[in-house]
Amino acid sequence: MPTSTVENYLKTIYLQQQKQRSAAKTVAMGKLAKAMDVAPGTATSMIKTLADSGLVDYKPRTGVHLTDKGQTLALHILRRHRLLEQFLVEVLGLDWSEVHDEAEVLEHAVSDKVLERIDEYLGHPDTDPHGDPIPPAKGKHAPVQLKSLADSIDQKQLTVARIVDQGREFLQFMHQHGLRPGTPITIISHDRIVDAIT
Repeated sequence: MPTSTVENYLKTIYLQQQKQRSAAKTVAMGKLAKAMDVAPGTATSMIKTLADSGLVDYKPRTGVHLTDKGQTLALHILRRHRLLEQFLVEVLGLDWSEVHDEAEVLEHAVSDKVLERIDEYLGHPDTDPHGDPIPPAKGKHAPVQLKSLADSIDQKQLTVARIVDQGREFLQFMHQHGLRPGTPITIISHDRIVDAIT
């Protein structure tokens, strides 16, 4: 079983790969180190260990990407994290702005048996409280094709599908204004000078 550090690296590489718009899924080492909040040398040392284990492909001066084996593990970890977030909100009533940190701790401790019971209890949800897709237990999930609010301003009626900025303050702001995944919204105006949408 991988250590929590290995799991965190794999999950972070996967999430960084998903943020990239290009077909190339190589993550620059500097970007990875920043996302992990470690020194570049620390990240490089761990990536070499992961490469030796067959979890990533690493090319100095280019970056890193997950192997099929690494991606399978990353999706399993992401599934744990997102199911736990959903459980913490739906069952325990925690605020969606605080569940990320709790799920970070629990994702490394919960057994597969308990995780599957949580999934069953929740009715096999497709997304976590922030609208992020929960990977299926087996196999890869299809990428979700969503438009950002900025790319959808020509439409007047929209539905919030996902909250990308999951910082505590932003989630509290969204909560105060009744904006969660599934909430219908109406675009009233778009001020192009200050790029504000109301």
